[in-house]
Amino acid sequence: MTQYTVGVRDLKARLSFYLEKAQKGHVVVVTLRGKPIARLTPVREELSARAQALRAAGIIQWSGKRPTIKKPKLVNKDKKQLSDMIVEMRQ
Repeated sequence: MTQYTVGVRDLKARLSFYLEKAQKGHVVVVTLRGKPIARLTPVREELSARAQALRAAGIIQWSGKRPTIKKPKLVNKDKKQLSDMIVEMRQ
């Protein structure tokens, strides 16, 4: 993705050109006296629309239910804390 930097005057003069660039996925940063004041970016689809498109393409599967959050597995089954183990290893 290319980023264009353009002054306000040039943007006003060539607005359709820069809007076309933003529509194609590029970012247009608008500057006033050399300082960035605005950014033109492409409009993105909503998350639900993108998820439905991926589902229709067969890339993802979803049962319609909320995802379950699994608890992390316990790695250190010893009563010692990790910091104590590191101090022992350094000695």
